[in-house]
Amino acid sequence: MASAPDISVVVPVYDEEGAAPALAREIAAAFAGRSFEVIFVDDASRDDTRAALKALAAEIPQLRVLAHRKNSGQSRSLRTGILAARGAVVVTLDGDGQNDPADGPALVDALAAGPPELALVGGERVKRQDSQAKKFASRIGNGVRKRLLNDTANDTGCGLKAFRREAFLRLPYFDHIHRYLPALMLREGYQVAFRPVNHRHRQTGRSKYTNLGRLWASASDLFGVMWLQSRARNPGGVDEV
Repeated sequence: MASAPDISVVVPVYDEEGAAPALAREIAAAFAGRSFEVIFVDDASRDDTRAALKALAAEIPQLRVLAHRKNSGQSRSLRTGILAARGAVVVTLDGDGQNDPADGPALVDALAAGPPELALVGGERVKRQDSQAKKFASRIGNGVRKRLLNDTANDTGCGLKAFRREAFLRLPYFDHIHRYLPALMLREGYQVAFRPVNHRHRQTGRSKYTNLGRLWASASDLFGVMWLQSRARNPGGVDEV
């Protein structure tokens, strides 16, 4: 068996037949020269996303395609990929192509250059290529979340992140966890950091979220994470004596 890669790039996809193949090629180009694998998790797509990705196997030997038997959402898709990942560092991207894979290596390098306590480096989108309504809703949601959770993050909705796999596996899992990774990492005693990243127009497909749907999920999740924070007790480190 080949040795484990250093980096696992995990991409959840649902009905992204138009975007996924080009994104896979971009990821392979961005991480060329590094030890990496690319894991696409097909969340029971209704189109030919899975077939389009499988057709790239010979072209991109680092590519792995996992498939859910039923649609389970973005957070579960990410967790599926992270559980299957063989790299100690995980990079996540959205499957719609709006995150720029070229920014991924810089996040990995920032993580590696930080102290051992640094567990996550998140992207913060600049010049967002979304509708005004979506940007306004995101601005309000990020402001409320940041104030209540004190997670220091300006943009937790950015799918582009680099983090230590071991740290992620210590976190409590729930649906939509991907929007609360900074707060949960801090809860476990880790450090987090952020870097500006590019954001691109969606070229194919359509968004799987609505502002109303995101608001409904965020409200209950926010109170849940606040409860988790209130119940946390940090030993400040562990020494074997």
